[in-house]
Amino acid sequence: MSDYRTIDPAAQEMLEIAERFGISTQFDRYKAQQPQCKFGLTGVCCKICMQGPCRIIPTKKGADMGICGARDYTIVSRNVARSIAGGASAHSDHGREIAHTLLATAEGKAPDYRIKDSDKLHKVAQRVGIATQGRKDVDIAKDVAILALNDYGKYTEEPCVWLDTNIDDERKKKFKKTRISPPAIDRSVVQLFHETHMGTDADPVNIIFGGLQAALSDFTGMSLSTDLSDILFGTPEPVKTSANLGTLRKEYVNIAIHGHNPVLSEMIVDVADELQEEAKTAGASGINLVGICCTGNEVLMRRGVPTATNFGTQELAIMTGVLDAMVVDVQCIAPGVQEVCNCYHTITISTIKFSKIPGAAHIEFTPATAKESAREIIRLAIANFGNRRADLVHIPNFKKNVIGGFSVEAMMDVFSKVNASSPISVLSDAIKNGEIKGICAFAGCNNQKTVHDGDIIKIAEYLAKNDVFLVSTGCSAGAFAKLGMMSPEGVEKFAGPGLKKVIKRIQDAAGIELPLVFHMGSCVDNSRIQQLWHHLALDMGVSVPQLPFVASAPEATSEKAVSIGSWMAAMGIPTHVGVMPPLDGSPLIFDLVTEVARDVFGGYFILETDAEKGAQKLLERLEKRAWRLKVHDKASEIYNSSTNLMTELMEG
Repeated sequence: MSDYRTIDPAAQEMLEIAERFGISTQFDRYKAQQPQCKFGLTGVCCKICMQGPCRIIPTKKGADMGICGARDYTIVSRNVARSIAGGASAHSDHGREIAHTLLATAEGKAPDYRIKDSDKLHKVAQRVGIATQGRKDVDIAKDVAILALNDYGKYTEEPCVWLDTNIDDERKKKFKKTRISPPAIDRSVVQLFHETHMGTDADPVNIIFGGLQAALSDFTGMSLSTDLSDILFGTPEPVKTSANLGTLRKEYVNIAIHGHNPVLSEMIVDVADELQEEAKTAGASGINLVGICCTGNEVLMRRGVPTATNFGTQELAIMTGVLDAMVVDVQCIAPGVQEVCNCYHTITISTIKFSKIPGAAHIEFTPATAKESAREIIRLAIANFGNRRADLVHIPNFKKNVIGGFSVEAMMDVFSKVNASSPISVLSDAIKNGEIKGICAFAGCNNQKTVHDGDIIKIAEYLAKNDVFLVSTGCSAGAFAKLGMMSPEGVEKFAGPGLKKVIKRIQDAAGIELPLVFHMGSCVDNSRIQQLWHHLALDMGVSVPQLPFVASAPEATSEKAVSIGSWMAAMGIPTHVGVMPPLDGSPLIFDLVTEVARDVFGGYFILETDAEKGAQKLLERLEKRAWRLKVHDKASEIYNSSTNLMTELMEG
């Protein structure tokens, strides 16, 4: 089993079965693709026009430019910028769908949905400048939805509302000075594709700044998506559930909800409760829902639905032989799932008009007919229950307990049991007194270039042992959930003495069990992590680039990860990436994102593929920033120095 490139014991067990039956998985296809193109890996392959592709060798005369004359730094910056645009498109389109659903709900055109969190609606409305006093929720919701949609396509030049109302004055000034505040999401993405078109921008710095504007558009789309999802489906609260392939149940109709958008998955959860008796009539004990990827994170946070697996091992859920339907919407759905379904009885059901898989069933899902579509999907799974082959059933006996549901509101509620007047000070005080070194946010995907889940867990173990408070989203969160780090067991096993003391203090005051790693949601919900550091910066009286707060994407894969990392760096957060992105073909671009970005924004990329070294660099950055905060406080006390002056002097 040690030959399998995953540390997940359930995945190792299923990969043995894949090998026995000759079933191809992502693990096999990665091996078959070796060796990969070095020009592509380093970002110096240009194929944006039909004269190419041009492959650049910067040190070889005659081969150091493309046919049009573009040099390595232009080509690499264009390729990176286009990845950012792709990521921003995915997240922002997700947010657009949520906004349209909220608008349809407010107008009575989506009768199966309702506003579940009125309090969040009012808070969001007040933050973005919409009147609430004496008004009905549906009227407020309509105005909020229209304002959110306006952030996609307004023609005026003022910054996007969901960006401007979520950042502090220091970042507003920084973004204005560097001219990267997006006036509209769609405009920024389209402009970036125009900028990187053949024969347009050749200046690598200008291109990267254009990419950062699109990255902030990505943040804008993510922020409004999280806000509006909470309004429609409820703001997550702590919930107990479980994770890994052992969450599949042999005697039940098993349905995996896979993708990213809660508009579909929330309705599947609602309707599954209604159709339990139909499943029993078909010979099952009921309906068992499990999540995969970020849809899994959404329904885990709000509904306690177990997570079966994450991106890198999504095919293995089918190979248990008990998955009756895999229901997918958008993003991170490997087309290879259908190839595995062809070997089993499982039906893949696509639901979005622009996201289909050859060979899969397709049931169009729209908010206007939500419950009707959900019933059709679930009934298809129930009908498929009788088609299982007993000789192909194999469910690994691996399942871990999970405590999830930590929205920022939920965290503040828990922290308030320690300090009711200033909940966030539970963390800031722990940093000031040295109990914890700071905070690390884990995000990102799985990547076959690494050992599946391995570097995520390795870095987290190192940081936890060294008293770093941990939060996570996305498929990184899936790794922590499957392997026991989102439970009290994880605290006892991995937390250093200071971190353990802080978690125990909160736990005792709140009267609930707490995990080692706090689950904050899906990829879109990285906006929750931004809100966490925003509150922390305000409480500590410093700008974000001074905070002992870092981020890590040990297995970054998708364009979304590139975009998230870019806006995190622009916000002032040192961001570790554990897979080398395609940019080291240009020393200028490499230095720009790792060094120059630090000088301009305070945040920057730490590009380190060795997990141990990456963990050490993250801890070093936290310790340095925490030390500077102590110097800052001491200097302010002695000299009565202004925070702004100290920020200028000590930006790190």
